[in-house]
Order: sequence, then structure tokens, then C-alpha cells
Amino acid sequence: MAELGTTRNGQHHTDGRHRPTAPHRTAGALAPGAAVGAPPVPSVLIATRHGESTANVEFQLAEAAGALSVPISSRDADIPLSLHGQQQAHALGRWWAGLPSADRPRSVWCSPYVRTAETARIALAQAAGLGAVPVSLAVRYDERLRDRELGILEMLPKAAIETGHPGEAARRRKMGELYYRPPGGESWADVALRVRSVLRDICAEEAGRPVLLVAHDCTVLMLRYVLDRLTEEQLTALEPVRNCSASVWRAEGGRLRPDRWNQTGHLEDTD
Repeated sequence: MAELGTTRNGQHHTDGRHRPTAPHRTAGALAPGAAVGAPPVPSVLIATRHGESTANVEFQLAEAAGALSVPISSRDADIPLSLHGQQQAHALGRWWAGLPSADRPRSVWCSPYVRTAETARIALAQAAGLGAVPVSLAVRYDERLRDRELGILEMLPKAAIETGHPGEAARRRKMGELYYRPPGGESWADVALRVRSVLRDICAEEAGRPVLLVAHDCTVLMLRYVLDRLTEEQLTALEPVRNCSASVWRAEGGRLRPDRWNQTGHLEDTD
């Protein structure tokens, strides 16, 4: 688990298998199973990737056709959910509402990108509409949870990278995703650094409470890399993080231990 720190970058905005945990704790209290003197951590940390975005759809079509471009002119940060992604977010909210009370997040940390903000808003409205969480529940948007920045490779399908940037494609294969940093962009390791930073704040501010984190595929992947202390080989063997999947860690002995990874059973009605 990441060590505690003092950085405060976020801003507050208002707009299966489950094992019961200990009752709701106040800030600063030891999480369930923590030994005296152990660092504070959330009782439960749930991480999800945003619902399917319009860019996800366009890239799937481009990859299937071997296209050299996608019809996207907006910033990556401004890409919204697809209609299917909205349905997934509703399903995530229903799953959230159905969790045992002690596991049910009443604190949400979210990437400020449009697709993650929409996912959090829809899921929260669904859970609140079912009476599971307060309607006024605050969502904390934190830029450290943003998606990986790809620099000159931004919005380029694989075929376009191989054709237009063959040197970068070769360097990427040689370096591996953990350490490859495209010009003007980030490596997975760079994303892991900001994940470690935001985890320090989450642990310090959400000790003993269940928390929902809404982010992106690479961000959630790096969360697992950091929390589960994976090797590069273990990391690269993982399957891609699915849209609106649920990954869960529980407090045990002063650390967040894995409970489930990349589960999507709650999305069956949206397929």
C-alpha cells in the first residue's frame, strides 16, 4: 500500500460475492482488520473504468477495418459516453445500491474527464434513486485519476502508428508498455506515480470508509499494480480493464487486499 502523504489536489463538487465488513468508521479510525499502529486505509476500495465511450466505439471500428484515423476532433478529456456506456453506468448504480450497507461507497473520487464524470453522475443518480445513498453525495474530481496521455500517438489507431510512426512502434515493442513513453505522453510507470500520489490522499482522508473510484483503463490497471505489488510480467499478463467493471480491495492488516478483479456480472442486462 502507498505510504501516506499530504498533497491536496482534488476539489469537491456536488452537482457477485460480498463479505460484510465492520460498521461505518469515522475519519482517522483504523480500518477493519488493521492492527494498532497500522496506517489508515479505506474499509473497502472499489475501482471502476468509465462506461463505453464514443471513442471506444470508433476505435473498435477502426481496428476492425485497419483504418488510419478515427472521426474524433475533440480533446480526449471531452469524449462522452456512448448510449451503451450510459446503460452500463445505470447498471453500475444498481449494483452499487445492492451492496451490503457496510460496503456501499458514500465517497466518490473521479477523473475529471467527461466520460468518467458522466459515469459517476449516472451511477450516483441511480443509486440515490434507489434510496441507497444520499442524493447530495459529493463527487471529488481529481486530475491525477485522468487517462494516460499518449502525446504524438493520441487518437491514432494501431495501423496509423505502424504506418506513420514505425520507429515509435518498434521502440514501444522493445521497451514494453510499463516503460515506453511516447513523445509528449506518459508511460504506464508515469501513471503509476500519480496513482500512488492520489492513493496517499484517499488513505488519509477516507480511513475506515468504503470508497468508489471512477477512472480509466490504465489508471485502474496501475491501481492494481501498486496495491497488489505486481511485477512487470504479472502486470502485462492482465486482461484489459472492462468498461464499468468492478474491482474491489478490502482492508486487512493495514493494507488493501484484493477481493475481486475486473468483474462485469452486473452488466449482463446491458449486453
